[in-house]
Amino acid sequence: MRLTMICLVVLAFVTDAARADNFTNQNAASSVTIALDTKNPGAVIPPDFSGLSFEMSQLLPDENGNHYFSPKNKPLVRLFKTLGIKSLRAGGNTADKPTVKIPDEADIDSLFAFARAAGVKVIYTVRLRQGDPQADAAIAKYILDHYKSRLTCIAIGNEPNFYFKDYSAYRNGWKQFMETISTASPDVRFCGPGAGPTAWLRGFTTNFGDSGRLVFIAAHVYFAGDGHNVPDPAKARDKILSAEFLKLYENYWRAFVPTVLSHGLPYRLEEANNFYNGGARDVSDTYAAALWGLDFMHWWAAHDAAGINFHTGDNVAAGQQITPCRYAAYLSVSNGYAAQPLGYGIKAFSLGGRGRIVPATITGNDGLNLTAYGAQDGKDLSLTIINKEHGDGARDIDAIIAPATKFAAGRMMLLTAPNGDVSVKTGETLGGAPIGFDGSWNGEWMPLAAPKDGRFIINIPAAAAAIVKLR
Repeated sequence: MRLTMICLVVLAFVTDAARADNFTNQNAASSVTIALDTKNPGAVIPPDFSGLSFEMSQLLPDENGNHYFSPKNKPLVRLFKTLGIKSLRAGGNTADKPTVKIPDEADIDSLFAFARAAGVKVIYTVRLRQGDPQADAAIAKYILDHYKSRLTCIAIGNEPNFYFKDYSAYRNGWKQFMETISTASPDVRFCGPGAGPTAWLRGFTTNFGDSGRLVFIAAHVYFAGDGHNVPDPAKARDKILSAEFLKLYENYWRAFVPTVLSHGLPYRLEEANNFYNGGARDVSDTYAAALWGLDFMHWWAAHDAAGINFHTGDNVAAGQQITPCRYAAYLSVSNGYAAQPLGYGIKAFSLGGRGRIVPATITGNDGLNLTAYGAQDGKDLSLTIINKEHGDGARDIDAIIAPATKFAAGRMMLLTAPNGDVSVKTGETLGGAPIGFDGSWNGEWMPLAAPKDGRFIINIPAAAAAIVKLR
């Protein structure tokens, strides 16, 4: 797509294996303390936070008349459940591409039958560019009449900032389509603008945020740049794993989210990934993307986002061209689907990203490339620690976990890759197990040693993430 904006081992586990990018780490583990403020939890992470985004063309039948999104596609249904996917967005550039056929009722029926089987809700995009408001109204009415309980919202158009001369022209066009669709289906709800520029997000919120018609404000984000213009993959992997990369999120957040929240609306990264134009070879398709994606999800969950839909597919639209998908969460194989590194990050989030946000504060990190995120779901306290140290001099971490309230026992799981190498494209595991082509996963939790003075001590290898659960 185009740019729109830009298992853990117990206690004394030490590794002397080669680290990321084939460098050797001979450094002793660094010690940090992670405090969890369980007495002051924050907002609830929405149950449908984890999502995927697909090209609208993915709804169309193949040359044999078979639908990709079908309840008969058992491996895909199982994979969605394994990854914890709860939101399916149909859109992308092909939603507004005149040469792409608009899905008919049979295509829509198959999509929503899949949604029911997989336990997801759908964000459905109708055509705006060279579109017909009456035709869009008919599509929306059909969906509302038959599948209202499985529909999150109707989106009108995809990334309109690329084909409207300015925001005001888009605003007027969107309003016309919205009114026509609403006349046919008075209880319809929308999301928008499905764009990246923060001025468009603020303007759309100001113009339509109090209409009672919006479910959320939809932003599209690819912070790393053009995936077709990456001369040095190693540097690009360093970039998306760097502490500096997080500052881009902060600046983007500041530029539009306060406006959205002031109108009492949620916002969602309706289409997102690292690099646009289908991602970057040897970056978006590597283990670095697993660590990046896990961190990306937790960062935005901690900053009020209603959810993220990672754009994916075997192929995606880059402008008006179709390109192989490097940033895919999974790819089709002859006997099912192969989870890609990003898919492992999404799965890891599903284990630790539930309940209320719990502030996690790291002290003594001594410049370590380390993040930590807490969440409490009932009696379970989850802590996700992401050690993004990689390459020459990468350090393991001894983490002292110090919750504000006492917990009697804990367990943990590691997300790892062979030799801690962030450049590998296969071999990653979560809880010591891979995700199968049939969507199965049999990762195992490992018990933590009993706490001392209410604190747990664990070791996190370089280029690994730990999901810890305390009870």
